[in-house]
Amino acid sequence: MPETGDGGGVREVKSAARTVELLELLAARGDRPARLQELADELGVPRSSMYALLQTLIGRGWVRTDVTGSLYGIGIHALLTGTSYLDSDPRVRLVRPYLDEASEALGETIHLGRLDGRDVAYLATRESHEYLRTISRVGRRLPAHVGALGKALLAERADEELPEGPYEALTPHSHTDRASLLADLAGVRARGYSVDREEGVLGIVGFGFALRYEVPAQDAISCSVPVARLTPEHEARIVAVMGEIRAKIEATMPGAGGAVNWR
Repeated sequence: MPETGDGGGVREVKSAARTVELLELLAARGDRPARLQELADELGVPRSSMYALLQTLIGRGWVRTDVTGSLYGIGIHALLTGTSYLDSDPRVRLVRPYLDEASEALGETIHLGRLDGRDVAYLATRESHEYLRTISRVGRRLPAHVGALGKALLAERADEELPEGPYEALTPHSHTDRASLLADLAGVRARGYSVDREEGVLGIVGFGFALRYEVPAQDAISCSVPVARLTPEHEARIVAVMGEIRAKIEATMPGAGGAVNWR
């Protein structure tokens, strides 16, 4: 029988939790490698225990180190596992052709994202030929309150679920207080889609559409366009095309059928 805590649930395995916390910490640092003592201090574990854990993960490819053995970063197996997640997700596979269709129709950058706690994770992107990023967003995260994807998904939930502020500001246009964000989400519900006017990235406007093939919606699509190219006519076309793409996706998405119902 599995061990249980006082609440009747399965007791957390501390070594597994520590391993996950370490990998999440290294992933969040991006291109900033960490030293042993930094990691030990951040996670509140003895230096010797952290060193042993790092060496185990280095041996299995989940963590990498520099030639001096003093700097640590996320390893290649994190990428392989992330790729497997995308390849095995039937919803991502189904949505991808519609991202291509939207990209071809609009000539702009199209995203698919999924709500993960207070963030949105990017699952697929079709880049505009007019505005190419040097770094792909796939696999990256953005706070839900600052982007079109996130606001479209937050609007699908009750206001009571929205955490108290203050919220992180990524640009001078980001919502930082709850009242401001709630007013914005009310507008999202009224019009049926979200608008991100330079709240996540300066110079970029986004339009987000929740995919309501589950309740509440977990996935959304968006179109991002540089402010310099956004005329009223182009905005109207973006909204029309993305609304049609959303309807096609929702109509095509199969029921649970024999697919695994992940939680």
